[in-house]
Amino acid sequence: MSAPIAHGGGITAAAAVFGGRPEDWLDLSTGINPCPVALPEIPARAWHRLPDGHLVDEARRAARDHYGSGEILPLPVPGTQSVIQLLPRLVEAGRLVGVTDERVDVTDNKVAVTDDRIAVTDDRIAVTDDRVAVVTPTYGEYARAFTSAGFTVDAVDNIASIGIEHRLAVVVNPNNPDGLAWPAETLIALHDRMKAAGGLLVVDEAFGDTDPALSLASRVPQLSNLIIFRSFGKFFGLAGLRLGFAIARGDILARFEDWLGPWAVSGPALSISGSLLRSDVSAIRSRINERCTGLHAVLKGAGLRMAGGTALFTLVADARAGDIYMHLCRHHILVRKFEYAPNWLRFGLTPDPAADRWLGEALQRFER
Repeated sequence: MSAPIAHGGGITAAAAVFGGRPEDWLDLSTGINPCPVALPEIPARAWHRLPDGHLVDEARRAARDHYGSGEILPLPVPGTQSVIQLLPRLVEAGRLVGVTDERVDVTDNKVAVTDDRIAVTDDRIAVTDDRVAVVTPTYGEYARAFTSAGFTVDAVDNIASIGIEHRLAVVVNPNNPDGLAWPAETLIALHDRMKAAGGLLVVDEAFGDTDPALSLASRVPQLSNLIIFRSFGKFFGLAGLRLGFAIARGDILARFEDWLGPWAVSGPALSISGSLLRSDVSAIRSRINERCTGLHAVLKGAGLRMAGGTALFTLVADARAGDIYMHLCRHHILVRKFEYAPNWLRFGLTPDPAADRWLGEALQRFER
């Protein structure tokens, strides 16, 4: 089993080292909306009863309308991390290939195999490739899930490097932590290449709510080998709810639902999502954009170079990133550092102008 990955949100651990109460720290280490929306009324029965089918149905219909997935009803899941860990099971079975494949010759009902990646069992011909591709750098749990399941993970820096040898490819769009965004046409072309080879394409749109034009959700009904993951908590500022949605063709969603087991998502979470996904979210986007503008002003004022990001976070590149990280921790401000890129820091949004000043004053005290 691979080692756990360090993520943002580790305020308790930081406070244990640098002092102070966790609730008194400024947590900028995540990409979560720091201004959580007001909770809608939650019926008492949502707390009292096991999640009823009508709550699931209502959440799925609301998600369909919000994400624009057409005839496909997105599946509510207990955070998209839960289905990331199920992805290896989707590709464990061998990919069927036709007898016209140049590696397979059929004569008098006998099969001659000229490629050691092909196994013949009964009357089925299966390719035993165990490679997946993840466009990196990105959210590390994809590679960890597949590595733990025995797959070979190819970390590629461009989707052009993804080939027919990959049974599944992962693209985070827009990407975390650099905010790189791939055009829809490019991802559709990648899907078609993957489908032709019997593979699947996963597009993680965890940060997609701030830029809906990037989403492929509306194309899923026509793209049968596409799987999309959407985060609920990041945009609405309710990460503790542990809720996300998977959008894919029916048999894939049915497998996820079966593997997750009954009552995977709580009644209150379903009730909240059913209400908020039908609400007008324009004010939420405006507030996020306002906070993003405030953060950029602080970073620019401190002379830091912004190297990328989305509306919910900004990536800074600086040769003294490690020193800046420690300096901010001493001021009880936590940002995200990266072991694989020691010159990077990711800054999440501050909740208000007072926090902007707190961050700005701390950065001004940093001696270069």
